[in-house]
Amino acid sequence: MKQLLFPNNIQFWYETLRSMSHIAYGGADFGEVVSTGERIVEGDYNSWYTEWLATADRVSGEAEKALKAGHRVSARDGFLRASNYYRSAEFFLHGHPCDPRHNKAYNQSVACFRAAAALFTTPRIEPVEIPYEGTTLPGYLYRVDGSGAPRPTLIMHNGFDGTAEELHFFGAMAGVERGYNVLVLDGPGMPGLRHHQGLVFRPDWENVITPVVDFAETLPEVDNSRIALLGISMGGILAPRAAAFEHRLAALIAVDGLYDLGQTSVRNIPGTRE
Repeated sequence: MKQLLFPNNIQFWYETLRSMSHIAYGGADFGEVVSTGERIVEGDYNSWYTEWLATADRVSGEAEKALKAGHRVSARDGFLRASNYYRSAEFFLHGHPCDPRHNKAYNQSVACFRAAAALFTTPRIEPVEIPYEGTTLPGYLYRVDGSGAPRPTLIMHNGFDGTAEELHFFGAMAGVERGYNVLVLDGPGMPGLRHHQGLVFRPDWENVITPVVDFAETLPEVDNSRIALLGISMGGILAPRAAAFEHRLAALIAVDGLYDLGQTSVRNIPGTRE
């Protein structure tokens, strides 16, 4: 489609579209996205951070006021959008992990999402800590209802730059609407563990997912014979690796499926791969 904003910067436009794509499940408002984009200086990463942070601060402030006034639905919706806007603010800081702005925006994104999650009645969204090699993986359990009935369950994780919180808009809510319990997580290398524990990616992803399946099988709401794994973005190469070794998984979805991430990474760089 025609670039409505940032005509000379495909990166900025792509990330703007990313926010727009979350409108369907309450992660953005079209007017808020466009008005923020119009304030950003094209190609200026500091401007990107400043303007998205300003929008996130304003929307989260309105959500706080709504909550204090007893308007729980308005507060929930505001916190959801603010969470996504904070995520967008810190996106281009990924190359500078020591930048304090990085942690500030990320932590605010998580705080806003958890505030929104607490205000949902259906589905029930519960923060969870999944045991993993002497520590835990942060995530969320989405229960279709409070019946405790075993249901097919979808495990979801993102890739390099997406968060567990963003998965709410990427498919967690869609799965719940279709009768699935959903368990989303950040694995090592993903934002939750990278920000707070310094854990980086590992190629043997089955050693990440097996503890997650172990955890899922302890939940009475999970039908152990119907557990699926979905990986998004770089998760499209990690999830298939895990499924090749973790045979309790009944289904695998790779969005997008990547056979060789190295080939993708070096295709625009002169010289041989070596």
